[in-house]
Amino acid sequence: QVQLVESGGGLVQPGGSLRLSCPAPGSIFRFAAMAWYRQAPGNQRELVAYSTSGGSTNYTDSVKGRFTISRDNAKPTVYLQMNSLKPEDTAVYYCKMSIAFRDYWGQGTQVTVSS
Repeated sequence: QVQLVESGGGLVQPGGSLRLSCPAPGSIFRFAAMAWYRQAPGNQRELVAYSTSGGSTNYTDSVKGRFTISRDNAKPTVYLQMNSLKPEDTAVYYCKMSIAFRDYWGQGTQVTVSS
């Protein structure tokens, strides 16, 4: 059973930064696509960023230039570096691993951007 546990969330002022982490099983990590999603109250869960197993990345328009997804196969962990945070980035952030036609989700970590 794959278990994902996100960490790194918290309360930050507008313009601040946070780095989210999501360790994953080492035996399969390098073959998996990894993604970060978020869900704000009253909203649907949305894709924020993803990384293919080959390292290609893509971002939703609202975070381009501010967020960076990266992966360390040696750890093995996927990260989401979030800079220039805005109040509208406030949400629960989830890590997702996709491999062998299955998706695995973490439990989420709260990010609150407020002064």
